[in-house]
Amino acid sequence: MEWSDVRIFLAIARTGTLGAAARTLQLSHPTIGRRLRALEASMGQVLFQRTADGFVLTEEGSAIVPLAEHMEESALAMERRLTGEQQKLEGTLKVSSADWFGAYVLPPVIAEYAREYPFVQMEILTGTRLFSLAQREADVAFRIVPFDGPDIVQRRLTQMRYGVYVAASHPDPAEGDGSGHRLIAMDTSTGAFPDIDWLKNRFPNAGVVLQSNNRNVQAQMCGRGLGIAVLPRPVGDQLPTVRRLDLRDEPPHRDIWMGYHRDLRRLGRLRAFVDLAIKHVAN
Repeated sequence: MEWSDVRIFLAIARTGTLGAAARTLQLSHPTIGRRLRALEASMGQVLFQRTADGFVLTEEGSAIVPLAEHMEESALAMERRLTGEQQKLEGTLKVSSADWFGAYVLPPVIAEYAREYPFVQMEILTGTRLFSLAQREADVAFRIVPFDGPDIVQRRLTQMRYGVYVAASHPDPAEGDGSGHRLIAMDTSTGAFPDIDWLKNRFPNAGVVLQSNNRNVQAQMCGRGLGIAVLPRPVGDQLPTVRRLDLRDEPPHRDIWMGYHRDLRRLGRLRAFVDLAIKHVAN
C-alpha cells in the first residue's frame, strides 16, 4: 500500500464522506472516489460501507486503521526531520570571488540566502588572491578561469559580458582612433586580459593613464572622467556616473566558473548556496 493511498483511506475514515476527504486533501471528489475503488480492488476487500449518512468502516477497514496511522506517523516524522534540517542549517560559509563579482553579481544571492538560512554566518572573501578550496580557505569560489584541482566539483555558471564605458558627461571617442582620450587598463602583471588587449586595439591612439587590478577602482575613475574603461556589464550598467558606448562589437566575453571541493558536496549549507547561485546567475 502506498502512502498516497493511505492518506486517502485515513481522510475518508476520519471525515466520513468523499467530499470532506477531498477538501481535506485538496483533491477532487472524483479523484478520491476513484482512488478508493482502486485501493479496495487491489486489496480484494471492501473497506467502507456506503450508507445514507456517509462512509462507515467495515471490519476489514477498521483492522487496518492502526497500521495506516503508523505509516502516517512515519511519513510525518520524515517530513519533520527534513524540514527541520533545512531550517536549522548553521555554521560558517566562506565564499570567494573577484571584488566586482562580490559587489555587483552576488548580492541578490547573498540576500536571499541570509533570509532563508539566518543561522549560517557568511564570509565574503574578495580580491585577486585565489583562496584554496582544498585547504578550506573558501568553501565555494567564483573565477573567470576553470579550476585545475583534481578534487574540485566545478560548473561553468554563465558567460559574463563586458562593455566599454566613459564618464556620463564625456563625448564619444572616435572608434579606431581614440585621440584626445586615455585608457584605464587592467594590471597585466598577473596575466593577460583579452578585454584590455581588445580595448587598446580599438583605440590605438589613446594612451594608458591608469592601471589597476581592481574593477571597482577602474569604474570609479572612469566615472570621474579619467578615461575609457572596459568593465563587466553588471558593474558598468549599474553606475550612474558612466555610460556604455555603442560600438561595432563588444569586448571578449569571459566565462564565470563556480567550484567547491568534492568533500563538501553533501554539506547542506553549501548545497543551498550553490542552488541559489544557479537560480540567480546561471544561463
